[in-house]
Amino acid sequence: MDLQLVKIKNPNSLNLILGQSHFIKTVEDLHETLVNCIPGIKFGLAFAEASGPCLIRYSGTDQKLTDLSIENMKTLSCGHSFIIFLKDSFPINVLPRIKEIPEVVHIFCATANPVEVIITETKLGRGIMGVIDGGKSQGIENEKDVKKRKEFLREIGYKL
Repeated sequence: MDLQLVKIKNPNSLNLILGQSHFIKTVEDLHETLVNCIPGIKFGLAFAEASGPCLIRYSGTDQKLTDLSIENMKTLSCGHSFIIFLKDSFPINVLPRIKEIPEVVHIFCATANPVEVIITETKLGRGIMGVIDGGKSQGIENEKDVKKRKEFLREIGYKL
């Protein structure tokens, strides 16, 4: 067994969702779910098939995001995994619906932070063991931090 650390390429700090699924129709179901959640959504997605021809399947509404998802999936090359890059939208707007897709098994992360993926490779293939999503905790928030957090959530429209 060989452990590897793969960095997700995300030059514009876009929001991304990394997950695991189990069936070839994942690409179509993810695409349909995303466009039904947010009309006009900009995204690209790629899914690594784990059997048969083991192809990287892809779709999207933005070619640059689709190309970025394919590039990252080539690097990951872990069967039954998928990656979605979002532009001008947030995972919080689509995650509940993505989790309802019957073939979605697991969400590893949903973030705009730097992401490193811990990969295991055996004779059978490659799999995602886990992710490193951003930095290590630096302390506990104080009253000023709480106020700043609450102001930010209202500024971006997530709280009244």
